[in-house]
Amino acid sequence: MSKHLAVKGYNVTVFDSYRPSNYNEWILLMDEIIIGDISDESAISRLADKNFDIVIHLISLDHYKSENDPNFVSSINVMPTWNLLDSFTKNGLKRFIYFSTIHVYGNLPSGIITEDQIPQPSNAYGLTHLLSENICNYYNEKTETECINVRLSNTYGSPVFKENNCWWLVINDLCKTAVENNEIRLKSDGSPQRDFIHGDDVAKAIDILINYKNNTGDNIFHIASGQILTILELAHRVKSVYTKMYDKEIDIILPDNSISEYPDSDNSKDIDRYVISTKRLKNLGFKQGLDLELGINEIFYYLKIGVV
Repeated sequence: MSKHLAVKGYNVTVFDSYRPSNYNEWILLMDEIIIGDISDESAISRLADKNFDIVIHLISLDHYKSENDPNFVSSINVMPTWNLLDSFTKNGLKRFIYFSTIHVYGNLPSGIITEDQIPQPSNAYGLTHLLSENICNYYNEKTETECINVRLSNTYGSPVFKENNCWWLVINDLCKTAVENNEIRLKSDGSPQRDFIHGDDVAKAIDILINYKNNTGDNIFHIASGQILTILELAHRVKSVYTKMYDKEIDIILPDNSISEYPDSDNSKDIDRYVISTKRLKNLGFKQGLDLELGINEIFYYLKIGVV
Protein backbone atom coordinates (compact mmCIF):
# COMPACT_ATOMS: atom_id res chain seq x y z
CA MET A 1 0.00 0.00 0.00
CA SER A 2 2.78 2.45 0.90
CA LYS A 3 4.41 1.85 -2.48
CA HIS A 4 1.13 2.34 -4.35
CA LEU A 5 0.43 5.64 -2.60
CA ALA A 6 4.00 6.90 -3.05
CA VAL A 7 3.90 6.13 -6.77
CA LYS A 8 0.59 8.04 -6.93
CA GLY A 9 2.42 11.12 -5.65
CA TYR A 10 1.71 11.12 -1.90
CA ASN A 11 4.46 11.93 0.58
CA VAL A 12 4.39 8.70 2.60
CA THR A 13 5.88 8.22 6.05
CA VAL A 14 5.95 4.62 7.29
CA PHE A 15 5.87 3.74 10.99
CA ASP A 16 6.91 0.14 11.57
CA SER A 17 8.70 -2.11 14.02
CA TYR A 18 11.56 -2.85 11.63
CA ARG A 19 13.28 -1.38 8.58
CA PRO A 20 13.54 -3.76 5.63
CA SER A 21 17.02 -4.23 4.21
CA ASN A 22 18.05 -4.50 0.57
CA TYR A 23 14.89 -2.86 -0.76
CA ASN A 24 16.34 0.44 -1.90
CA GLU A 25 13.67 0.99 -4.56
CA TRP A 26 10.93 0.95 -1.91
CA ILE A 27 12.99 2.90 0.63
CA LEU A 28 13.69 5.67 -1.90
CA LEU A 29 9.97 6.03 -2.58
CA MET A 30 9.19 6.74 1.07
CA ASP A 31 9.36 10.24 2.50
CA GLU A 32 10.50 8.84 5.84
CA ILE A 33 10.68 5.49 7.64
CA ILE A 34 10.27 5.62 11.41
CA ILE A 35 11.06 2.56 13.51
CA GLY A 36 9.14 2.24 16.76
CA ASP A 37 6.69 0.36 18.95
CA ILE A 38 3.00 1.07 18.34
CA SER A 39 2.27 0.45 22.04
CA ASP A 40 4.73 3.19 23.06
CA GLU A 41 2.62 6.27 23.83
CA SER A 42 5.61 8.62 23.70
CA ALA A 43 6.49 7.37 20.20
CA ILE A 44 2.94 8.08 19.05
CA SER A 45 3.06 11.55 20.59
CA ARG A 46 6.30 12.35 18.74
CA LEU A 47 4.77 11.03 15.53
CA ALA A 48 1.75 13.31 15.94
CA ASP A 49 4.02 16.36 16.16
CA LYS A 50 4.83 15.93 12.47
CA ASN A 51 1.39 17.27 11.47
CA PHE A 52 0.29 14.70 8.90
CA ASP A 53 -2.89 15.17 6.86
CA ILE A 54 -3.89 11.49 6.76
CA VAL A 55 -3.18 8.54 9.05
CA ILE A 56 -3.82 4.96 7.88
CA HIS A 57 -3.76 2.57 10.82
CA LEU A 58 -3.12 -1.06 9.81
CA ILE A 59 -1.25 -2.53 12.77
CA SER A 60 -2.96 -5.49 14.41
CA LEU A 61 -2.29 -8.96 15.73
CA ASP A 62 -3.59 -11.76 13.53
CA HIS A 63 -6.53 -14.04 14.36
CA TYR A 64 -4.44 -16.51 16.33
CA LYS A 65 -2.35 -14.08 18.37
CA SER A 66 -5.51 -12.12 19.21
CA GLU A 67 -6.63 -15.05 21.37
CA ASN A 68 -3.76 -14.46 23.83
CA ASP A 69 -3.67 -12.55 27.14
CA PRO A 70 -6.27 -9.73 27.00
CA ASN A 71 -3.84 -7.11 28.32
CA PHE A 72 -1.32 -7.89 25.60
CA VAL A 73 -3.94 -8.12 22.85
CA SER A 74 -5.59 -4.82 23.78
CA SER A 75 -2.16 -3.14 23.94
CA ILE A 76 -1.78 -3.85 20.21
CA ASN A 77 -5.32 -4.09 18.81
CA VAL A 78 -7.13 -1.40 20.82
CA MET A 79 -5.08 1.08 22.85
CA PRO A 80 -2.90 2.30 19.93
CA THR A 81 -6.06 3.35 18.08
CA TRP A 82 -7.11 5.42 21.08
CA ASN A 83 -3.64 6.89 21.59
CA LEU A 84 -3.21 7.70 17.90
CA LEU A 85 -6.53 9.52 17.74
CA ASP A 86 -5.99 11.29 21.05
CA SER A 87 -2.64 12.65 19.85
CA PHE A 88 -3.37 13.35 16.19
CA THR A 89 -6.77 14.99 16.60
CA LYS A 90 -5.12 17.65 18.78
CA ASN A 91 -2.77 18.48 15.90
CA GLY A 92 -5.34 19.08 13.18
CA LEU A 93 -5.40 15.67 11.48
CA LYS A 94 -7.84 15.75 8.56
CA ARG A 95 -8.65 12.06 8.13
CA PHE A 96 -7.97 8.82 10.02
CA ILE A 97 -8.50 5.50 8.21
CA TYR A 98 -8.73 2.46 10.45
CA PHE A 99 -8.35 -1.05 9.05
CA SER A 100 -11.01 -3.17 10.69
CA THR A 101 -12.26 -6.54 9.52
CA ILE A 102 -15.30 -8.44 8.29
CA HIS A 103 -14.84 -10.52 11.46
CA VAL A 104 -16.71 -7.87 13.45
CA TYR A 105 -19.90 -9.49 12.10
CA GLY A 106 -19.13 -12.91 13.56
CA ASN A 107 -20.84 -15.84 11.84
CA LEU A 108 -22.27 -14.41 8.65
CA PRO A 109 -25.80 -15.41 7.59
CA SER A 110 -26.64 -16.12 3.96
CA GLY A 111 -27.71 -13.14 1.90
CA ILE A 112 -26.28 -9.69 1.26
CA ILE A 113 -24.16 -8.21 4.06
CA THR A 114 -24.14 -4.41 4.03
CA GLU A 115 -22.29 -2.02 6.31
CA ASP A 116 -25.54 -1.67 8.30
CA GLN A 117 -25.38 -5.30 9.45
CA ILE A 118 -25.25 -5.43 13.27
CA PRO A 119 -21.80 -6.59 14.44
CA GLN A 120 -21.74 -9.72 16.60
CA PRO A 121 -18.08 -10.73 16.84
CA SER A 122 -17.45 -14.38 17.63
CA ASN A 123 -13.72 -14.16 18.39
CA ALA A 124 -11.26 -11.79 20.05
CA TYR A 125 -9.93 -10.62 16.69
CA GLY A 126 -13.35 -9.32 15.66
CA LEU A 127 -14.12 -8.02 19.15
CA THR A 128 -10.97 -5.91 19.48
CA HIS A 129 -11.47 -4.45 16.01
CA LEU A 130 -15.04 -3.53 16.88
CA LEU A 131 -13.77 -1.78 20.02
CA SER A 132 -11.35 0.22 17.89
CA GLU A 133 -14.14 1.05 15.44
CA ASN A 134 -16.14 2.50 18.34
CA ILE A 135 -13.16 4.61 19.37
CA CYS A 136 -12.97 5.92 15.80
CA ASN A 137 -16.68 6.68 15.84
CA TYR A 138 -16.29 8.62 19.08
CA TYR A 139 -13.55 10.84 17.66
CA ASN A 140 -15.46 11.18 14.40
CA GLU A 141 -18.33 12.73 16.37
CA LYS A 142 -16.32 14.76 18.90
CA THR A 143 -13.50 16.21 16.77
CA GLU A 144 -12.88 17.77 13.36
CA THR A 145 -11.00 14.66 12.21
CA GLU A 146 -12.94 12.46 9.80
CA CYS A 147 -12.58 8.85 10.97
CA ILE A 148 -13.24 6.03 8.51
CA ASN A 149 -13.61 2.36 9.42
CA VAL A 150 -12.61 -0.06 6.67
CA ARG A 151 -14.01 -3.58 7.05
CA LEU A 152 -11.65 -5.73 5.05
CA SER A 153 -12.38 -9.23 3.79
CA ASN A 154 -9.48 -11.61 3.02
CA THR A 155 -6.49 -10.22 1.19
CA TYR A 156 -3.87 -12.05 -0.82
CA GLY A 157 -0.97 -11.30 -3.16
CA SER A 158 2.81 -11.53 -3.34
CA PRO A 159 4.81 -9.69 -0.66
CA VAL A 160 6.77 -6.48 -1.22
CA PHE A 161 9.55 -7.77 1.04
CA LYS A 162 10.86 -11.31 1.23
CA GLU A 163 10.67 -11.06 5.04
CA ASN A 164 6.90 -10.47 4.95
CA ASN A 165 5.14 -13.41 6.58
CA CYS A 166 2.21 -13.53 4.20
CA TRP A 167 2.28 -17.21 3.30
CA TRP A 168 -0.28 -18.16 5.95
CA LEU A 169 -2.93 -16.29 3.92
CA VAL A 170 -5.24 -18.87 2.33
CA ILE A 171 -4.59 -18.21 -1.36
CA ASN A 172 -0.88 -17.57 -0.82
CA ASP A 173 -0.60 -20.82 1.15
CA LEU A 174 -2.40 -22.86 -1.51
CA CYS A 175 -0.18 -21.45 -4.27
CA LYS A 176 3.06 -22.03 -2.35
CA THR A 177 2.02 -25.56 -1.39
CA ALA A 178 1.20 -26.37 -5.02
CA VAL A 179 4.64 -25.22 -6.16
CA GLU A 180 6.64 -26.83 -3.36
CA ASN A 181 4.75 -30.13 -3.00
CA ASN A 182 3.18 -30.60 -6.44
CA GLU A 183 -0.16 -31.04 -4.70
CA ILE A 184 -2.72 -29.10 -2.70
CA ARG A 185 -3.63 -30.65 0.63
CA LEU A 186 -6.66 -29.21 2.44
CA LYS A 187 -6.90 -29.14 6.22
CA SER A 188 -10.72 -29.16 6.18
CA ASP A 189 -13.51 -30.45 3.96
CA GLY A 190 -13.29 -27.17 2.05
CA SER A 191 -16.81 -26.00 2.89
CA PRO A 192 -15.96 -22.67 4.65
CA GLN A 193 -16.82 -19.64 2.51
CA ARG A 194 -14.54 -16.67 1.96
CA ASP A 195 -14.38 -13.40 0.03
CA PHE A 196 -10.94 -12.59 -1.40
CA ILE A 197 -9.49 -9.32 -2.69
CA HIS A 198 -5.98 -8.66 -3.99
CA GLY A 199 -3.74 -6.29 -2.05
CA ASP A 200 -3.35 -4.03 -5.11
CA ASP A 201 -7.10 -3.44 -5.16
CA VAL A 202 -7.10 -2.70 -1.43
CA ALA A 203 -4.52 0.03 -2.07
CA LYS A 204 -6.68 1.49 -4.87
CA ALA A 205 -9.68 1.56 -2.55
CA ILE A 206 -7.70 3.42 0.10
CA ASP A 207 -6.60 5.99 -2.48
CA ILE A 208 -10.30 6.67 -3.11
CA LEU A 209 -11.10 6.90 0.61
CA ILE A 210 -8.27 9.38 1.14
CA ASN A 211 -9.82 11.79 -1.34
CA TYR A 212 -13.57 11.33 -1.28
CA LYS A 213 -15.79 14.12 0.02
CA ASN A 214 -18.08 12.76 2.71
CA ASN A 215 -21.47 14.21 1.87
CA THR A 216 -23.49 11.26 3.17
CA GLY A 217 -22.13 10.81 6.68
CA ASP A 218 -21.04 7.24 5.91
CA ASN A 219 -17.83 6.29 7.68
CA ILE A 220 -17.89 2.49 7.34
CA PHE A 221 -16.84 0.85 4.08
CA HIS A 222 -16.38 -2.75 2.99
CA ILE A 223 -13.27 -3.49 0.97
CA ALA A 224 -14.03 -6.83 -0.65
CA SER A 225 -14.56 -8.44 -4.03
CA GLY A 226 -18.23 -9.19 -3.44
CA GLN A 227 -17.67 -12.76 -4.66
CA ILE A 228 -17.83 -15.77 -2.35
CA LEU A 229 -16.12 -19.12 -2.88
CA THR A 230 -15.78 -22.18 -0.70
CA ILE A 231 -12.20 -23.16 0.11
CA LEU A 232 -12.65 -26.25 -2.08
CA GLU A 233 -13.81 -24.14 -5.03
CA LEU A 234 -10.84 -21.85 -4.44
CA ALA A 235 -8.43 -24.79 -4.39
CA HIS A 236 -9.70 -25.87 -7.81
CA ARG A 237 -9.25 -22.32 -9.13
CA VAL A 238 -5.66 -22.39 -7.88
CA LYS A 239 -5.16 -25.81 -9.49
CA SER A 240 -6.50 -24.52 -12.82
CA VAL A 241 -4.12 -21.54 -12.90
CA TYR A 242 -1.22 -23.78 -11.82
CA THR A 243 -1.92 -26.21 -14.67
CA LYS A 244 -1.90 -23.40 -17.24
CA MET A 245 1.34 -21.89 -15.93
CA TYR A 246 3.34 -25.05 -15.22
CA ASP A 247 1.73 -27.31 -17.85
CA LYS A 248 1.16 -30.19 -15.45
CA GLU A 249 -1.67 -31.54 -13.33
CA ILE A 250 -1.71 -31.70 -9.54
CA ASP A 251 -4.12 -33.33 -7.11
CA ILE A 252 -6.23 -31.73 -4.41
CA ILE A 253 -6.12 -34.02 -1.39
CA LEU A 254 -8.82 -33.91 1.28
CA PRO A 255 -8.26 -34.63 5.01
CA ASP A 256 -9.32 -38.27 4.55
CA ASN A 257 -6.59 -38.59 1.85
CA SER A 258 -9.14 -38.87 -0.95
CA ILE A 259 -8.60 -36.86 -4.13
CA SER A 260 -11.13 -34.12 -4.83
CA GLU A 261 -12.82 -33.87 -8.17
CA TYR A 262 -14.12 -30.47 -9.28
CA PRO A 263 -17.14 -29.47 -7.15
CA ASP A 264 -20.41 -30.41 -8.81
CA SER A 265 -21.92 -27.26 -10.31
CA ASP A 266 -25.44 -28.24 -9.29
CA ASN A 267 -24.39 -28.79 -5.68
CA SER A 268 -22.48 -25.51 -5.70
CA LYS A 269 -25.64 -23.68 -6.69
CA ASP A 270 -27.44 -25.14 -3.68
CA ILE A 271 -24.97 -23.70 -1.16
CA ASP A 272 -26.41 -20.90 0.99
CA ARG A 273 -23.90 -18.12 0.47
CA TYR A 274 -23.39 -14.70 1.95
CA VAL A 275 -22.27 -11.78 -0.21
CA ILE A 276 -20.34 -8.82 1.14
CA SER A 277 -21.84 -5.73 -0.47
CA THR A 278 -19.35 -3.27 -1.97
CA LYS A 279 -22.00 -0.91 -3.32
CA ARG A 280 -21.01 1.92 -0.97
CA LEU A 281 -17.39 1.83 -2.15
CA LYS A 282 -18.36 1.39 -5.80
CA ASN A 283 -20.52 4.51 -5.53
CA LEU A 284 -17.28 6.39 -4.89
CA GLY A 285 -15.81 5.05 -8.14
CA PHE A 286 -14.03 1.88 -7.01
CA LYS A 287 -13.52 -0.81 -9.64
CA GLN A 288 -11.76 -4.07 -8.95
CA GLY A 289 -8.66 -4.34 -11.14
CA LEU A 290 -7.50 -7.91 -10.51
CA ASP A 291 -9.96 -10.77 -10.75
CA LEU A 292 -9.16 -13.98 -8.91
CA GLU A 293 -7.44 -15.74 -11.81
CA LEU A 294 -5.14 -12.78 -12.48
CA GLY A 295 -4.38 -12.45 -8.77
CA ILE A 296 -3.50 -16.13 -8.41
CA ASN A 297 -1.39 -15.90 -11.55
CA GLU A 298 0.52 -12.98 -9.99
CA ILE A 299 1.46 -15.12 -6.97
CA PHE A 300 2.56 -18.04 -9.14
CA TYR A 301 4.72 -15.71 -11.22
CA TYR A 302 6.35 -14.40 -8.02
CA LEU A 303 7.07 -17.98 -6.95
CA LYS A 304 8.20 -19.04 -10.43
CA ILE A 305 10.96 -16.45 -10.66
CA GLY A 306 12.39 -17.89 -7.47
CA VAL A 307 11.87 -15.01 -5.06
CA VAL A 308 10.86 -17.30 -2.20
